[in-house]
Amino acid sequence: MDFSDSAAEATFREEARTWLAANIPSDEELEGLDYIDRAKLWQKRKYDAGWACIRWPEAYGGRDASAIEQVILNQEEAKFDTPMSIFMIGQGMAAPTLMTYGNEEAKARYLPDLASGEKVWCQLFSEPAAGSDLAALRTSAVRDGGDWIINGQKIWTSGAHYCDYGILVTRSDPTVAKHKGLTYFYLDMKSPGIEIKPIKQISGQSNFNEVYFTDVRIPDSQRLGDVGQGWQVSLTTLMNERASIGAGGASVNFDLAYKLAQRISLDDAPAIEDRAVRAKLADWYVVESGLKYTGYRTLSALSRGEIPGPENSIGKAVGAPKTQDMASFCMDLLEMAGAISDPDLAEAAGLIQMTYMGSPGGRIAGGTDEIMLNILAERVLGMPQEPRMDKGIPFNEIPTGS
Repeated sequence: MDFSDSAAEATFREEARTWLAANIPSDEELEGLDYIDRAKLWQKRKYDAGWACIRWPEAYGGRDASAIEQVILNQEEAKFDTPMSIFMIGQGMAAPTLMTYGNEEAKARYLPDLASGEKVWCQLFSEPAAGSDLAALRTSAVRDGGDWIINGQKIWTSGAHYCDYGILVTRSDPTVAKHKGLTYFYLDMKSPGIEIKPIKQISGQSNFNEVYFTDVRIPDSQRLGDVGQGWQVSLTTLMNERASIGAGGASVNFDLAYKLAQRISLDDAPAIEDRAVRAKLADWYVVESGLKYTGYRTLSALSRGEIPGPENSIGKAVGAPKTQDMASFCMDLLEMAGAISDPDLAEAAGLIQMTYMGSPGGRIAGGTDEIMLNILAERVLGMPQEPRMDKGIPFNEIPTGS
């Protein structure tokens, strides 16, 4: 592993840092804007200056940058207080899939607007009856001339209530094994027959939704991949999803927990003096160090032009439970003050409370803990596959228990 920048990478890092420092939106510019408009303002500014989606081809709004240059830009941007992004799904998941399976007309039409932030995309995968098994989905697609008729329901769809387009996986053939009867589309979220119902979260927010499809028409020209190839197309999205989620956002980490333990009293002494507190912090420091150096392996691979493999699931399999445990620990240290979530009054501007309420979802989004562990066991360690009783059985013959 090589942890240092090459001369060219160091030059690029300084260029990125300088531009970011000079162009981060001011409080005055953001005043009066909601988080969607703030995100769009910042994305358009990056796009106009050539700093949006830099790894994409220039024809689609990027600058043909290398993978490691994209990583460097992400690292430098993370050091600044920028508006929250609403483009992770579109730019990190939908766009790579469209680039792989879409025709040139579709790429030219949709990707520049996605890079500039003028259009926002969502991902319509999860369903109430499928759980973590995407291939068990039931939303149907029936061919009708040059169109497909879609009926069914999706759930946990982040951002559907403000998105312009979505990527959608459907079941087009229930008479074959469940992984073989899927077909993948993209669609306009304002299409007739789509109903979106936001889901109220424990945090009080409504970031994701239920989405219902009633005789929704999608032109066959908006199909990605061949009919029945939806599973293979979905894998492209899922690989990019885990990489995007792994990039992470603001949450409780070792530094925050350590500083909190220094300030909070426990039994009339700083909490940091308690042996049990120090032991927990030491464990988390080791885990975070392991995750950091595992991430450096990915950076080194990208720097050499290589594509990282399924070992990247380590980040989510280890990091998501760690974040939940640390948030719970910090809430315990805060005691009654943990009930205060007002950013103007709460410790760390309410980040601890928001992480505490949101971190359980981090162990589900993008694949549950169990899915990640199965990937590591089967594809990294070479262990036998988990037994599947529905393997090779036509989907419409799989017992449902009803």
